[in-house]
Amino acid sequence: MKLVTVIGARPQIIKAAALSRAIKNHFSDRIQEIIVHTGQHYDDNMSQVFFDELGIPRPDYNLHVGSASHGVQTARMTEGLESILIKEQPDFIVLYGDTNSTLAGAVAAAKIHVPIVHIEAGLRSFNKTMPEEINRIVCDHCSTLLFSPTKAGFENLKREGFPIDNEPPYTIDSPKVYHCGDIMYDNSLHFADIAEAKTDIIQRLELTGKPFILATIHRDSNTDQPERLNAIFNALICLSNECQVVLPLHPRTAKLLKTNLDGEKQAQLFNNPSISLIPPVSFLEMIALERHAQLVMTDSGGVQKEAYFFQKPCIILRPETEWVEIVQTGNAILADADESRIMQAWQHFQSNPPTTFPEIFGDGHAAEFMLKMMLENFSAKVL
Repeated sequence: MKLVTVIGARPQIIKAAALSRAIKNHFSDRIQEIIVHTGQHYDDNMSQVFFDELGIPRPDYNLHVGSASHGVQTARMTEGLESILIKEQPDFIVLYGDTNSTLAGAVAAAKIHVPIVHIEAGLRSFNKTMPEEINRIVCDHCSTLLFSPTKAGFENLKREGFPIDNEPPYTIDSPKVYHCGDIMYDNSLHFADIAEAKTDIIQRLELTGKPFILATIHRDSNTDQPERLNAIFNALICLSNECQVVLPLHPRTAKLLKTNLDGEKQAQLFNNPSISLIPPVSFLEMIALERHAQLVMTDSGGVQKEAYFFQKPCIILRPETEWVEIVQTGNAILADADESRIMQAWQHFQSNPPTTFPEIFGDGHAAEFMLKMMLENFSAKVL
């Protein structure tokens, strides 16, 4: 069985590690994987380091698309992916999550009848002003096999009309939906101890035994709107009076801080010994920071989950989340870009630190399950 795996953004590279590892360890005699990097994340700190660190096979193709508007970037990816699919003739294309790379892969594959496997299917923020929401919905409705990491995602697809009792072989018109657990939980379990052994970021930042807040900010809805960006950083500056703040700076955030953050706030931020502004970190360094942090603040969907994996409270810097379970269990609070709500969430977790984290993301073997289901459907098609 031949798979074309499409990656483009940093989280997809990390997720692909779990699938590639499962193929190598359990299915190397039955599955061939062709990896295509769209080049959506082209900075070495945001991309190449993950291949080196996580042992991901080098991409067989790189489209080198780079940064552009949504339409231009997606069009270039679609054109490049279509050519590769025609050349390789895979049995499935594997798409992750909700980026422009996901959307381009879905459109290219569906038009030429290559069956789509969507990993992280069914997630919904119910906010279509987010490009990610459009991308994930389109991909789901073009897919043949849909793997939902959560029960909520499974139920979302069911409500949208996806049948749950189809018989194989499955097709784009007769798809199969699975509730299978989260592939990132596989990775977090696998790399947690490796991170402790292979990184020294806690020691390097002099955080050993020291409580700190880990913050990440990268969504354009926060970085591109001065009012929202200032509100978030007002809160971070206030919190730095109570706790050390560690903030790995996404390239877009670093650039826009200079234009969208008030001058006075820039001085309070850049000259503040209680705020550690650091370059983007590797996946293993991020795991180490998450494991040792007292609390996580983020607008990243992936980091929300990882905070939960490592049993840390999380303040979500968005008005909604596709990972509704972590809010429903009381382990995360939606604060949006609202300074007072961020501070209230901090005080809540200081007074009521979460103590229970139900197992809602599977058993750590999601990648193996997905590959078994792909093989079953491949066999049904051949027969």
